Amino acid sequence: MSQLKLVTLTTLGMIAFAGNSILCRAALAETDIDAGSFTSLRLISGALMLWLLLQLQRTKVADKPAVGGDWLSALMLFIYAAGFSFAYINLPAGSGALLLFGAVQISMISAGLIAGEKLGRWQIGGYALAFAGLIGLLLPGAESPSLLAALLMVAAGIAWGVYSLRGRQGGNPLYNTGGNFIRAVPMTAALSLLFIGDINLDSSGILLAIASGAIASGIGYAIWYAALPALQATTAAIVQLSVPIIATVGGLIWLDEAITLRLMLASVAVLGGIAVFVLMKGKDKDA
Repeated sequence: MSQLKLVTLTTLGMIAFAGNSILCRAALAETDIDAGSFTSLRLISGALMLWLLLQLQRTKVADKPAVGGDWLSALMLFIYAAGFSFAYINLPAGSGALLLFGAVQISMISAGLIAGEKLGRWQIGGYALAFAGLIGLLLPGAESPSLLAALLMVAAGIAWGVYSLRGRQGGNPLYNTGGNFIRAVPMTAALSLLFIGDINLDSSGILLAIASGAIASGIGYAIWYAALPALQATTAAIVQLSVPIIATVGGLIWLDEAITLRLMLASVAVLGGIAVFVLMKGKDKDA
């Protein structure tokens, strides 16, 4: 793969990931669609797009199951998508993306610690700084986000962290992701039935949900998985630091959201801490 193609695919993938935050926030803040319907439409349209992409690149393997993935991963995907949507009822795009991304990374790092991974002093400092940044964003105050919404987004991030860890077990990631989206459809249908009294749809909200599912999720994941094999692990982790920044800028431009001092300081702490952790991995053996 040429360097230009790799940079282009990686950039488009990060824009797609940030686009999910912007599209969801725009739908729930500026249209009449409810969070449950947004979740369902996103997962269903994502499943259809991934299914179509898989048909276009399908290879004949006799022992390959009809659908990839597994039910536990699909449950984690559903919890992420539902928490994400309900959190964005009251969260700005940038704050939500920072909470999500921070929770994903911290949960994955924590899983490594539980498994016995040894950290150097710089890594411990980076981990502590990122964790403190998330706590600082959640502390009560005039600029703090809604606590319930923030906790829902953190739960979504933890679920996505678990989903990502399970995805490391091998197999074609796009094939497994497509299967997990398909398995999540009955779960999101049950969610819609649970909140049937709150269902509210309008054309703009429907279009934003479909764009989030089919384009930002379905095509976005396909682009990212096309670029990922050509990226070093450290590079792949570092480039994802751009997602909350892109979401914050997008919220400022398209949703007229304010960039608060608390968000700026929390972003520096969380993203800076994660950057230190990733860059120092394997370089500090003193701890």
